[in-house]
Amino acid sequence: MPEGDTVYRAARRLNDALAGKVLTATDFRVPAYATVDLSGDRVDEVVSRGKHLLMRVGEHTIHSHLKMEGSWELYPAGGRWRHPAHQARAVLRTADTDAVGFLLGILEVLPRNQEEEAVGYLGPDLLGPDWDAAEAVRRVEAHPEVPVAVALLDQRNLAGLGNEYVNELCFLRGMLPTRPVSDADIPAAVALGHRMIVANRNRPVRVTTGDTRRGKSSWVYGRKGQPCRRCGTPIQRSELGRTELEERVTYFCPVCQT
Repeated sequence: MPEGDTVYRAARRLNDALAGKVLTATDFRVPAYATVDLSGDRVDEVVSRGKHLLMRVGEHTIHSHLKMEGSWELYPAGGRWRHPAHQARAVLRTADTDAVGFLLGILEVLPRNQEEEAVGYLGPDLLGPDWDAAEAVRRVEAHPEVPVAVALLDQRNLAGLGNEYVNELCFLRGMLPTRPVSDADIPAAVALGHRMIVANRNRPVRVTTGDTRRGKSSWVYGRKGQPCRRCGTPIQRSELGRTELEERVTYFCPVCQT
C-alpha cells in the first residue's frame, strides 16, 4: 500500500496537469457513480490527505485511495493507456490530458461539503499544511497498551505513515514493533517520522539510511535474513496487527531493538 509521500507526489502531478482546467468528459466505472457527469466543471485542485487523494471539481470532490494496486496516470488526450481498459475505474478528460485511475481501492464522488465525512476520521496529516505533532502524540498515547508499530500505522492517529516507514522508524528509535506505546518515547517517534517523510516527499526512491545506492536505502524493511547494518545480526521478520485480518509484516533487529 502506498505511503503518504507517494500519494503526495501523485497529488502534485495530478494538480500540475489538471488544476484550472475544465473537464470535457468524465467516466466513472463503478456502479454507484456510473451516471455522474462532471463535464463542464473546472478542476480547482488535487490534494493528498494522508494516503487519500481528493480532487476538488466544481461542487464535488472525487475521493480515491490507491490501496495495494491502484494508480492515477496521465496521458496526452486520446493517448494509448499502459494498462487494460477493464482496469480503469475513472477517466477524467480535459482538452489536452486524460487522467485515468486504475484499480482504485476506493472511488467515490461526493458533494464537496461532505468531504470531511470521507476523511474526517484521519489523524493529523504528516505532509499537510496543518500538521499538528502534539495532536498526533495525544492520539497515539491514548492507547498505551497497543504495540507501537500498530499505533503508528493507525491512520486515525496520524495520517501518512505506512508499513515501510513504521518498520524503519522503530529500528531508528531502537524499539521492537511489539513494544507497548506506554514504554515508548512517542513524541520522539512522531517527530522522527515527520522528518523522514518530509525528507522523502520529493524523492522518487524512498531513503531512510541516507544512502541512495541500490539496496542500501533501508535499515530493516524487506531485509529478512540479511545482516543488520549496525550489528550484523540477521534481520528477522514477523507479523503484527490489531486483529488477524489487519496483520502487517514487520522487520526488526533483535539486538538493536528492544
